[in-house]
Amino acid sequence: MIPPWAEAIASSLLLMGVTCAIYMVWEMVRHPPQMAVMRYVWPLCALFSGPLLIWFYRRYAGPHADDAPFAAKVAKGTLHCGAGCALADLICENLAHYVPGVLAYFGLGTIFSTEIFAVWTMDYVFALLTGIVFQYFAIAPMRDLSVGEGVMAAAKADVLSLTSWQVGMYGSMGLAHFILFPAFVGDKVDAGSPVFWAAMQMAMLAGFASAYFPNWFLIRSGLKEEM
Repeated sequence: MIPPWAEAIASSLLLMGVTCAIYMVWEMVRHPPQMAVMRYVWPLCALFSGPLLIWFYRRYAGPHADDAPFAAKVAKGTLHCGAGCALADLICENLAHYVPGVLAYFGLGTIFSTEIFAVWTMDYVFALLTGIVFQYFAIAPMRDLSVGEGVMAAAKADVLSLTSWQVGMYGSMGLAHFILFPAFVGDKVDAGSPVFWAAMQMAMLAGFASAYFPNWFLIRSGLKEEM
C-alpha cells in the first residue's frame, strides 16, 4: 500500500502543476503568442514544470518579457519538444492503464515480458508523431513550405530532439520504477496513482535536461526554428 505521506506530496505537486497550466491557458487567451502552436506548448509544459515555467514565460516570452538570449531561445525550443512528449505521455500512460490490451501491439508478450518496456515503446511512437505535428506547425508557416516539405523538415527537427528527451525521461522513470518505488513506496505504482504522475513530472524535467544541448545544436544548424 502506498503510504499516505507519498500520496499527499504527490497530490500537492500535481495540483500545483494543474493550477499553473490553467494560469498559462488564461495567459494564452489574454496574450496570444505570435507562433500559434505555442498556445498549447506553454500550458502543457506548465503541467510538469509549474511555477518555474511561469517565471520563464514572464521573463523571456510574455508581453513584458526581456529580450531572450540564445540560451533562453534554446530552452523555448526544448519546451516545444516537451509539450509533444507531455501530451503523448498523458494519452499513452492512461491508455495503457485503462486499456492494457493495447500493449500487445507494442511488443508485450512477444518482444517484451515486462509491461513498462511496451509502455515506453508506445510512448515513443506517439510522442514522435505528436512532436512532428507540433514541429510542422512551427516550421512550415515560417518557411512557407508545402505539406510534404514541411513534414520532412519537421521530422529532421524532431527525431533527435524527441529521442534525447525520451532518454532522460525513461532514465528517470526507470530509476523510479525499479529502485525508488520498491524502496520508499513498497508497492506497484502505475498511472492510477498520483505518485506515478508526480514521478512523471520529475522525469519530464530530466527529459528537458537531456534534450537541451541537442536542441542547441538543431537551432544553431538551422534544422529547427528559434522560438
